Amino acid sequence: MEAVTVDVSGSVATIMVGTGQRFNAMGAAEWRSLGEAARSLAAKPLRAVVVRGCGGTFSSGSNLREWEHSPAEDVQEIFATIEAALQAVEDLPMPTVALVEGAATGAGCQLALACDLQLMLDSARIGMPIARLGILVPPSFANRMSLRIGPSRTKDLLYRGTLLQAAEAHAMGLVSSRVPDDGAETALRELLETWEGLSLASLRAAKEAVDTGLRPLSQPARDLPVGPAADPEEFPWRVGAFLHRKSA
Repeated sequence: MEAVTVDVSGSVATIMVGTGQRFNAMGAAEWRSLGEAARSLAAKPLRAVVVRGCGGTFSSGSNLREWEHSPAEDVQEIFATIEAALQAVEDLPMPTVALVEGAATGAGCQLALACDLQLMLDSARIGMPIARLGILVPPSFANRMSLRIGPSRTKDLLYRGTLLQAAEAHAMGLVSSRVPDDGAETALRELLETWEGLSLASLRAAKEAVDTGLRPLSQPARDLPVGPAADPEEFPWRVGAFLHRKSA
């Protein structure tokens, strides 16, 4: 089963990530496929792109099993692959929406924030609980949060590693909408139907206008090379402890 699939129905494309296994944590190959999928859609005359996870979970981010015995250079390379995929989603010229079910954590949180809008189910959780693993947050990751909720709230969430419920995430502006668990498909359909009646050129121009205004704040972090991705002293044992916590 492919971990990243694309389905085009009329003027809407849906990118499905994960296989439903391990909370849709994705390895480097899957992140690479996501970037390729996004880039393949960029030139198509689409009205919208939906990003969602397989099996009722958005994504828990990166597959830590791939990192457990990897040298620091490999982890850094994986982060570069993730960032390239996120930027490919951000660079899509048409409106994008993430349907956040289950959990969107770590790089999965970043994927949700790389979309223009987020429909988050009331039972879902979102956040960046990565300090406990010794992961070093790249500026681009921090920027995706701080441009939405400000620097103080971003620092607080990163320091505490808090997973937010939909109500709190929506109230602070981290996600654009919250929907009841039994209303996700209806909310998504209604949103896409609203866009269907609007000018495609106007939708794309609105996205570009907002992004252009934010570019002086967002682009410097996007242009930075990925630096050290993990603390060499703490990362190995912290990841090992996390992966084997059930048997400890």
